[in-house]
Amino acid sequence: MPVDYQQPPAEVAQVQPAATASFDEQYEQARSLANTVQPELALAAYNALLARSPGNVDVLLGRGIVLSRLERWSEAEADLTAAAKASPDYADVWFALGNLHQWQGQSAKAAEAYGRAAALRPDDAAAPAARDRALRALQPRPGTPEAAVADGITWSAGLSGSWQDVGSGPRWNDQTLSLRHYMKRGSIGFEALRAHRFDQTGRAWAIDAYASLWDGAYANLRYQRAPSERLFPANSGRIELYQSLGGGWEASLSDDVLGFDSRVNIYGVGLGKYTGNFYLQLRHQNIVSEGSHSSGDRLLARWYYAGDGDSCLEMTANRGRSDDPLSLTGGRARSGGGSVNWVHYLSRHWGGKVGASFARSGANEARERGLTFGIYRRW
Repeated sequence: MPVDYQQPPAEVAQVQPAATASFDEQYEQARSLANTVQPELALAAYNALLARSPGNVDVLLGRGIVLSRLERWSEAEADLTAAAKASPDYADVWFALGNLHQWQGQSAKAAEAYGRAAALRPDDAAAPAARDRALRALQPRPGTPEAAVADGITWSAGLSGSWQDVGSGPRWNDQTLSLRHYMKRGSIGFEALRAHRFDQTGRAWAIDAYASLWDGAYANLRYQRAPSERLFPANSGRIELYQSLGGGWEASLSDDVLGFDSRVNIYGVGLGKYTGNFYLQLRHQNIVSEGSHSSGDRLLARWYYAGDGDSCLEMTANRGRSDDPLSLTGGRARSGGGSVNWVHYLSRHWGGKVGASFARSGANEARERGLTFGIYRRW
């Protein structure tokens, strides 16, 4: 019988399948994409990791951070909340939750999450500092930045001064030394003031307090006394009420009473807006005394560039008008000016301030220029 002869099969080349990256390698790649600001690619990588390991806390944390950067808030919160429930002692998860809430303007939730992170990692200064910033955002920020303070601070002291070049006359200068105590519902401060103008020197002291009232409201109360009655009024006082209107808006009403020979009242109304790390305020004042009336407007813009409620760049622009029947210029005079101030805290406890100002006033356009400085200590 013929034999059915077949050629032996050709040797088949061995094809090696592509090596699959390990879970750890994929995770490091996802982190690298997130850290190099490629959020969409990082999100896809984290999705693939969760398909391999559903509920993995590190992956949920990473994806939650990426979703936060993409401002997909609800999805980010779902991931980070799930990670916190699965691993409640994971400090990084609580810190990421704090960032998420802070970026959404939810300072109360942010402070709580940062507090959890600080408790879990007591040697790390980042979490307590972030918690302080969130708590500061919850407090009303009065017109004087030094009047609001970080959590845990009970005292502050400051020394400030200014010099004014008024043109043909001798330069003016003034100094203020202050000490303030912070309490649960407000603060109270003592100030010693000195001024040198018109070749005279005057001194005064003042008590200045901020107090929380009802929800969203607080008040500034001040009394000042000058025994010599030279450059300062013998007695003066202020009451100013602030009320939150919601949505970052804040309104204020004020009355300053200056006890010169002829009593002077300065009535003020202001409207402010907090938006992110910026604060804007428009303020109108009417200055009323016997036989004369003046008014003025000031626009203030403050940028808290460090996001901590302490360090800021502040600019103002103002204009005024005086109507005085006894004036030699026909009873009307106009004025205007502006200033720029830089407040910077080198640490939680030490800060400083430098600034410059200019002004013009009267029919002869008299010009003034000034410099200011300050140094602050908190504990």
